[in-house]
Amino acid sequence: MNDIPATKIRMMKSSVRCLIFGLLGLLPVMGLPFALAALWVSGRVRAKEKLLWNAAKPYRICGVVCAALGAVIWSVVDTLLIYHAFNNYAAS
Repeated sequence: MNDIPATKIRMMKSSVRCLIFGLLGLLPVMGLPFALAALWVSGRVRAKEKLLWNAAKPYRICGVVCAALGAVIWSVVDTLLIYHAFNNYAAS
């Protein structure tokens, strides 16, 4: 049996999932886990792209860009919020 069509379908679905997680990664404060999930999914899809052509590659790339941007922004914001919370707690 030929598994190539099934593999391509799973790869395309994973690329769309990467885009969705990447866009959710841009949400304030709670977007960080989604951004990390998008990066994880993208890594798995990219490994399969070495063997087969992925028609949904632009979706994966857009998802990775959004996820990376969201991860950087919300990591900094979350870190600053935690720092200020501990700083205000220690001062009182």
